Amino acid sequence: MLADDNRATVPAISDVSFEELLRDPYPTFDRARDMAAIVKIEAANIMVATRYDDIMAMERDSEIFSSENPQSLVNKVMGHTMMRKDGEAHARERKAIEPALRPGSVKSCWAPRLETIFNEVIADFENDGEADLFHALAAPMAGRALAEVLGFQDVSWQTMALWSQSLIDGAGNYSGDPEISRKAEDAAKGVEDAINRALPFHRDNPNASVLSSMIHAEDPHTIEQIYANIKVAVGGGLNEPRDSILTLVLGMLENPDQLERVKADPNLWPTAFEESVRWISPIGMYPRRVTRDVVFSGVQLREGDQIGLCVGAANRDASRFSDPDRFDVFREKKSHLAFGAGPHFCAGTWVARHMVGRLVVPRLFERLRNLRLSNREAVRIHGWVFRGPVTLPVIWDA
Repeated sequence: MLADDNRATVPAISDVSFEELLRDPYPTFDRARDMAAIVKIEAANIMVATRYDDIMAMERDSEIFSSENPQSLVNKVMGHTMMRKDGEAHARERKAIEPALRPGSVKSCWAPRLETIFNEVIADFENDGEADLFHALAAPMAGRALAEVLGFQDVSWQTMALWSQSLIDGAGNYSGDPEISRKAEDAAKGVEDAINRALPFHRDNPNASVLSSMIHAEDPHTIEQIYANIKVAVGGGLNEPRDSILTLVLGMLENPDQLERVKADPNLWPTAFEESVRWISPIGMYPRRVTRDVVFSGVQLREGDQIGLCVGAANRDASRFSDPDRFDVFREKKSHLAFGAGPHFCAGTWVARHMVGRLVVPRLFERLRNLRLSNREAVRIHGWVFRGPVTLPVIWDA
């Protein structure tokens, strides 16, 4: 895809507002996919790739499409995280955290702890007969689970949620809003303080947590690496399970025929989870930097160009997924890009798969009898870089 005689400059979409993009990015993604391999979306001031095959090709070529970017706002807000490193530098840090997140650790250690958290969370509202599942279930479940897996000992889910949102907002603060920057700095300081309080315990008591894995690895993290990589985990590791819990619940409730088939065969819940993150990908885009002038799929790119890899768009690419806008647990099985691809494939994937697809959503439908939407018009789905339901009002027979 790197050579093409019909070179063209990057075309642009300039008639879509940022609010339209936040409300529903998929029509814009469809237009971009039809226009060219790389398209600039003026409202977001970024060039994006939206085709499945193009993104796969870029993910396989880190020499030209690099994760490293010294000017990245992520680096400014969180430090030099492994998400912005390639090759051996990335592999060393990734290797240090992987023992905490492997499928075996999820099964033997995290599964029972996550079940305890779920039982405590749902006990707080299961007799009420109605709830907004964003606030009642998904946010506390995701926040408490992330604090547990990371190894924080004294951080509430509300604080985890505040830190996560503040760090995400700071990493996307291209307008330089001083209030957003201040909140991001406060969150970063809060994360560092929590790490400093927890580290003495983990040094003296090796355990399954990410913090313990970082400091007891064969090639242990430095304190700066710990700060940076825990911040990026807080930033991205909370919204992904939170939003996918709600997306899977919504997909099931809007498709009662599919729900009944999944409830009749619980082995289908993991498949339903994969379909939910394909349908609405919680992390819809991440950046790559072009390292030299190149023609990619007919589009001229220049050294230093920033390309947003829109995996949320690629997961609705009709050339790969039939009827891609439809939630369909029973569609032809094909791999998606909701967890990325290549060396940067999401390290927390197996925790999310268990928590959402094997525990929280299946148990939710078991515990809340006749669960249903209370008002479909009140359901709101928001975002384009990070996307998911932000309200999900439901009722059930208490």
